[in-house]
Amino acid sequence: MKEIHTTEDWKNVKDAAKEGAVFILKHSSTCPVSAAGFREFERFDTDIPKYFLTVQTARTVSDDIELNTGIRHETPQLLLFVDGQAVWNASHYGISRSKIQSAVETYA
Repeated sequence: MKEIHTTEDWKNVKDAAKEGAVFILKHSSTCPVSAAGFREFERFDTDIPKYFLTVQTARTVSDDIELNTGIRHETPQLLLFVDGQAVWNASHYGISRSKIQSAVETYA
């Protein structure tokens, strides 16, 4: 997993998503529910590139993702991008390895 910090990082990830699938997790460093979602995402084994951002230090990036996708911001929030589009997202306890696997099977 790679952390993104800046809007330039987000632009690079967005460009990479045009060539295939990528995951992005919005994570809060102070929330236990977010920590649980982070662990589920971290433990999910996939060849799809995985990125995350910490909203406390990258709020501008989080806001930009919301603006670009039209998907209301939540934390934790996991998004799957395929061919440059957000095709699936989950938040809070909806972030589980089984649900992530289902999203991969359906969309990627």
